[in-house]
Amino acid sequence: HEVVESPAQAREAAQAFGRFVRLLADLPGPRLHETIPGFHDTPQRFRTLARAVTNDTCNRARSAAPEITFALQREPLASVLQNLHARGHIPERITHNDTKFNNILMDADTGRGLCVTDLDTVMPGLTLHDFGDMVRTTTSPAAEDEPDLGKVTMQLPMFEALVRGYLDALGPYLNSLERQHLAFAGKLITFEIGLRFLTDYLQGDIYFKTHRPGHNLDRCRTQFKLVQSMEEQEESMQALLSQLG
Repeated sequence: HEVVESPAQAREAAQAFGRFVRLLADLPGPRLHETIPGFHDTPQRFRTLARAVTNDTCNRARSAAPEITFALQREPLASVLQNLHARGHIPERITHNDTKFNNILMDADTGRGLCVTDLDTVMPGLTLHDFGDMVRTTTSPAAEDEPDLGKVTMQLPMFEALVRGYLDALGPYLNSLERQHLAFAGKLITFEIGLRFLTDYLQGDIYFKTHRPGHNLDRCRTQFKLVQSMEEQEESMQALLSQLG
């Protein structure tokens, strides 16, 4: 499946990715190799954007002025999880780092999540990064590059299903701060990928494949609209987390 069609599917996906982290929690041996160093180093992603804005090598900053302002206003978001980890408040774990729904093998008859696939990005990371990318890729009914921003919204029932599934599989292994930041994680990772799309647009579309003029800017706008939707529903998301413990 490429797209999550129901809260039940979202819950299955979250359970599968949660089980994956849980099963690797006691993996013996040395720390895993980082296949993509700095993959979720959001402060560095922000600094890269700031340089791209300053350099403006392709003369595109003017056409992305609202998106640049949106990003700069939210700079404090970038370092929250990294700071919590640096202070020892949330632990490093073995994580998947590409928690899209199409990386779950589903049982065709029962609809249950059988196993996680696409393991090339498995490396040390934070559970909140994994969960955050599930929120980013699952909760909005719109495509990642949807030009009609009116279609982009964070659907609370999908978020609730993700939380329930993740806590079902991994809840006893998460500490209180990891639980408290599940909603924030969705906002952060969505913001991070928005930064990356915006940076690539300003640098001339040198990383992500594009299929039309302004494609990366459309992608950025979609991500930032989803961030905004999460901000508008943040109180409800946190109330749900408090309710589910």
